[in-house]
Amino acid sequence: MQTVKIVVTGPFNAGKTEFIQSVSEIDVVSTERKITSAAEKVKESTTVALDFGRITVDDDLVLYLFGTPGQKRFDFMWEILSEGMLGFVVMVDSTRPETFREARTILETFRAYAPTPYVVAANKQDCKDAWDIEDMRLALRLDPKVKLLSCVAKDKENVKKVLLELLYSILEEMGEGNS
Repeated sequence: MQTVKIVVTGPFNAGKTEFIQSVSEIDVVSTERKITSAAEKVKESTTVALDFGRITVDDDLVLYLFGTPGQKRFDFMWEILSEGMLGFVVMVDSTRPETFREARTILETFRAYAPTPYVVAANKQDCKDAWDIEDMRLALRLDPKVKLLSCVAKDKENVKKVLLELLYSILEEMGEGNS
């Protein structure tokens, strides 16, 4: 049985917890706390340490999903959570362009921790005010080779597609390392 550690990261309120909850076969271990600041009241709670979920892909493969906190004040957890990861997903809220720069910074931070494969998930693509994928690619300054995937974090099948794309990238890189 092969286990693969995947980190799900991104700015505050990008959909990381929901992403993990929609596919996890176990109850997600979550360190959510109520939000007290009025400025952050776009939602009721925030992740302060991590979210943890698990999904069995097949008889030989289990993914452990670790969600990071999105708020800057908890970013000390990022490096800890990145240890041993084989890949990561950067969640970006397609409806909040003001978070794109922060998403780019988070992506660069995780690339610095470990040069592992990653995908960028453009979440909330089901919302009418969601940015177009190619416009997001430009705004995020993503290389054309980077997989930027349409995502709806509450849709289990959609989340599975994002994780599969990341797995393909991981397998591709492992294959190159063996040749």
